[in-house]
Parts: sequence; C-alpha cells; structure tokens
Amino acid sequence: MHVPVMLAESLEYLAVRPDGIYLDATAGLGGHTAAIAQRLTSGFVIANDRDAESLEIARQNSAAWADRIRFHHGKFSGLGSALEASGVERVDGLLADLGVSRYQLITPERGFSLMAEGPLDMRQDRSQELTADDIVNRTPEKELADLIYQLGEERRSRRISRAIVRARPIHSTQRLSDVIAGAVPRTGKIHPATQTFQALRMAVNREQEELDRLLESAPELVKSGGRIVILSFMSLEDRKVKQSFQGLARAHRAEILTKHVVRPSLEETRNNPPSRSAKLRALEMK
Repeated sequence: MHVPVMLAESLEYLAVRPDGIYLDATAGLGGHTAAIAQRLTSGFVIANDRDAESLEIARQNSAAWADRIRFHHGKFSGLGSALEASGVERVDGLLADLGVSRYQLITPERGFSLMAEGPLDMRQDRSQELTADDIVNRTPEKELADLIYQLGEERRSRRISRAIVRARPIHSTQRLSDVIAGAVPRTGKIHPATQTFQALRMAVNREQEELDRLLESAPELVKSGGRIVILSFMSLEDRKVKQSFQGLARAHRAEILTKHVVRPSLEETRNNPPSRSAKLRALEMK
C-alpha cells in the first residue's frame, strides 16, 4: 500500500482552496495528488512525474477524482510545459516530494534496489538512454570515486571505485552490491553499498541539476500568495532548498513559513519508517 509522506503537514502548508489550481511536481503513485484532488471543487491539480509507469499507477489510484486531475509526463525542467498543456500560466500551490518512489525500489527490474537482483538500470524515465550500467562500466576510476563521494557523501569512495573498476564488467545490482560489500566493511545499520547506489541513481537521473531547475522555475510558476512546499530526504537536497528559500526571502519575493524545518511525527515514523528522514520546508510567494 502506498503511504504518502507527511500528508497532513503538506496539505496544511499548501493551504488548498476548493477553486485553486495546484501542481504536484512529483506525483509518484498519486498519494498527495489524490489528497489534493479530494479537497477541490471547481479547481484541479496537475500531476507531473518523469516516471510514466508510476503515473499510470497514480491514474488508477486517483480514478475517483479523475475530473479534477491533469496528468503530465515530464521532468522538473519541463514544468512550464505541464502548466501550458493545462492552459494555465501560474498555480496556487506547488508540492514536490523528492523521495525515491517505493514502486521503483520494490520493482527489481528497475534496478534501484541493492537488496534484489536486477539489471543496473536506475532510470526514472525509461525513455532516456543513460543507465547505471553505463556509469559503472565506463566511468574512469577517479571520476567514479568523485561521483560517489559528492552525490553519495561516501567517504570510502576511492576504495569502492577501485573495487568496481577491478571487478568490471558488472551488470547486475546484486553483483555490484557484493563487490562493494567486499571492499568496505559495514558500519552501523546501513548496507555498505547504500550511498553508492544513491550516488549512481542521482547521476543517472541528473537529480541535482533537475532540482536546481525546479528551484529556479518554481517562483515563476506560483502566483502571488501561492505556496511552495518541498519534502526532501537527503542533506544535500535540503541544503539546496533551504538556501533557495532564504534567497527568495532576502529578495523580498517570498515569506518563509517554516522558520525551522518540519519533521514527521513520532507516530508517522513508527507507522511508515521510510518517512523518518523527511524534512518539509514551505514558503508563500509575495
């Protein structure tokens, strides 16, 4: 069952009006989208996602409110096109949940999970060419180490990169996971390959570049008095969101609504463990 993260908090900060127009920039399986749609009467929500398969599931999950939802397949860099396709210039609120789709993680053939055998894919949009297999097998050792260090914040990146290069060719998630586990010891609860898999996923999907595009375009897509709500799960992303919001506030273009980052309740983290690292920030455009 799909459980949207920090749903109550997201809706509270989004301040959904029955006649408003909203953009769910990361529709995923449709949890947040459906909750927004339920609160609308004459308004509608644009459900955008770069994963066409997830969007199809979201369409099914939110079928009861289909007349209040417009679906759009695209990346953050194409959000302007999503609004244009729906005949609007600006929306009353924008929500973006930057977390990895659970559907992608539990579908082995998508190649996101280090716990299940699958191809080294990791593409959120399967129509693009670059895969994790390409990066793992073609990237020079130093460049690969830098990528793992910068995007995965993995301090043992050089040892991991050296082990990967020596073990090439590597074509499956399980093989890559085993190679990394053999190169570095487990420290704490997380698997030694976790941060490397994170780095590869981010590189394949150009997630940092796409987040930059979202943060650049969001203020132009949201009306005066409209809200921007962003959920992040990694310090790398949260820093970008925080700095962007602070910049807008300093320029007197927006007011930050979350003076301190909002975290999920203890009850939510118990019932939905993936929510435990979530951080919510919100602002209102002037």
